[in-house]
Amino acid sequence: MSRPNGTDRADRAYDIVLFGATGFVGELTAEYLASHAPKGLRWAIAGRSQEKLDRLRERLAGTAEVQDAPGASGVPDAPDVLRADVSDPESLRELARHARVVATTVGPYVTYGEELVAACADAGTDYVDLSGEPEFVDLTYVRHDTRARETGARLVHACGFDSIPHDLGAYFTVQQLPEGVPLRVDGFVRAQAMFSGGTFASALGQFSRGRQLRAAARDRGRHEPRLVGRRAAAPPSAPRFAKEIGAWALPLPTIDPQVVRRSARALERYGPDFRYRHYAAVERLPIALGGVAATGALFAAAQLPPARRWLSDRFKPGEGPSAAVRAKSWFSVRFVGEGGGRRVFTEVAGGDPGYGETAKMFAESALSLAFDELPETTGQVTTAMAMGDALTARLRGAGITFRVAAAL
Repeated sequence: MSRPNGTDRADRAYDIVLFGATGFVGELTAEYLASHAPKGLRWAIAGRSQEKLDRLRERLAGTAEVQDAPGASGVPDAPDVLRADVSDPESLRELARHARVVATTVGPYVTYGEELVAACADAGTDYVDLSGEPEFVDLTYVRHDTRARETGARLVHACGFDSIPHDLGAYFTVQQLPEGVPLRVDGFVRAQAMFSGGTFASALGQFSRGRQLRAAARDRGRHEPRLVGRRAAAPPSAPRFAKEIGAWALPLPTIDPQVVRRSARALERYGPDFRYRHYAAVERLPIALGGVAATGALFAAAQLPPARRWLSDRFKPGEGPSAAVRAKSWFSVRFVGEGGGRRVFTEVAGGDPGYGETAKMFAESALSLAFDELPETTGQVTTAMAMGDALTARLRGAGITFRVAAAL
């Protein structure tokens, strides 16, 4: 496969390398690829523990043998095993040189992620991660976007529950509205699920790094080209009762609105003046007030190293709930879009957001970059910019709902 600038990746050994494959979400992603990826996929699992990787490969090989029995649909062969470590930059460069797409679950990304982004940008290798860390995303834009554009690499952050349902959901909603007019979209998140240890560690880290986070955002602002002739905003908002959905709406301090805004800046389809607001939807006021208080308490605790260490020990990255608990989990993101005299209600919904559906979204993102006919994008891009309609179609086929609930 050749990228627009001529970087040739057709002769690379692997279509996809999954780095961090033996972590909790990493294993779920590997299992998804072993069961759902097309036969003939050339792939590898990578990490620092040879023993854990070998055990995982044996289990995946058993899955492949069962799935590939007579009468079964084709599935990929068991993956190769590659050893790599974030403390060994050369091992990361080796991964990048041998892959068309590298997918990494190794976080917190602000601590462990930049060397791999740099390696992929240098090698012209497409990169996907699960980062919901604004500081990391802003830093890698400033430091590696230009090089990725030179080599043809696509650097796509936030390819899990942060931020695919929100980014592609807003994109899907915009497509239901008139073109060439100012548009307003609000997203309302509901979920019943356990958050992942990795997500918690990232949130805790970001809460404790307010000064660095703001500095990274300012630096990115100085490097990003100005948007001329159009506006795209994701302004801060206040808690309110949202009559349109019959629930209390609490602003969510996540990366999602920033991702939606970047998609809107890049794509003309969002119109000349676009605004997005992002909320948690809570039906009862006491629960809403409790959520605000809990977020404030977590932010305060994150400022104190002893409290931060204690919390980190309670929810460790790489750990997660049982399959039975995940089976009962769900999420729904409802969007209200307005523009040009039209109002539309849409929904993106699925199962367990923190683990099962995140692994599905992550794997399908890597497969989309590897195999789909996509717009010719390079550099740091969002899922809507890089994969838009193709990834939406993949996720629908994988059981995630994208639907229009009502249009007025």
